[in-house]
Amino acid sequence: MATYKEIQEYVRRENGFTVKSCWIAHVKEICGLNPSVSSNRHDVKKRVHPCPQNKMVPIMKAFKHFGMIE
Repeated sequence: MATYKEIQEYVRRENGFTVKSCWIAHVKEICGLNPSVSSNRHDVKKRVHPCPQNKMVPIMKAFKHFGMIE
């Protein structure tokens, strides 16, 4: 499984913007990949910064590139 840093670098290289690690975790959760929970997260069931809809597709493409999803 790719690291958050690798995913961020791939998306930046392919799409020209940097994604937040919390966005990656949100999309991982949507895809059923069981992301690790950040130690500084106040409420496990609530997201302060959910991934914007227009950023989900590039993150999912990165997951496909790294073989994390089909």
